[in-house]
Amino acid sequence: MSAALLEELARRLVDEPDAVRVETSEEDGTLVLRLYVAPDDVGKVIGRQGRIARALRTVVRASAGRGDRRVQLEIVD
Repeated sequence: MSAALLEELARRLVDEPDAVRVETSEEDGTLVLRLYVAPDDVGKVIGRQGRIARALRTVVRASAGRGDRRVQLEIVD
């Protein structure tokens, strides 16, 4: 659920929504979400002083539910 939500939110933030994709992997009990965007859109996803990236991380963690699983978001261009 959190990967689909992240992808939808990112598509609405960027100029090139077709370039957005999310890959998931499991590393040491942590769900890692890698958000890929076009190089020109990285700044839009990060935001001023990282505010948008911080908000995206908060939403992703909240959507992961109450389980003991940690969720980590990485932004990649």
